[in-house]
Amino acid sequence: MRPVLQARNLLMDLDEQVHWFRYLIRDRDTKFGAAFDAAFGAAGVEVVKFPPRAPRANAHAERWVRTVRSECLDWTLIWRQRQLHRVLTEYLRHYNTVRPHRGLDLRSPRPASGLALVELCTGESSVQRVDVLGGLIYEYRRAA
Repeated sequence: MRPVLQARNLLMDLDEQVHWFRYLIRDRDTKFGAAFDAAFGAAGVEVVKFPPRAPRANAHAERWVRTVRSECLDWTLIWRQRQLHRVLTEYLRHYNTVRPHRGLDLRSPRPASGLALVELCTGESSVQRVDVLGGLIYEYRRAA
């Protein structure tokens, strides 16, 4: 009975955004039972399972978990679910906008106001450091 309640609670949390999702891609872990699939199926989300014994099929998710743990969660003491949500939301914003990615030739997905490494080295503009997550991560922007 508990997995059914957890799936329903998850859908209640996602109730306003569930229409954005078309698929739920998941592994074959036993903690995701038939009730979990039924709850998402009732919301119109198609559940797609990874093939059995295919560790490379989940590579993107595994890489994300490793990155968020090593760069954020291993350095932060989390006390409550609300704090975890706030920390992960802020880290996700940093990850998707400012953090350089190797797949993008060490460029960020959305560069902050055209800040480039060349300008930092030449000293033509002043740079401001912004602390993210209480100083756990630094972002650099052009000073106003």
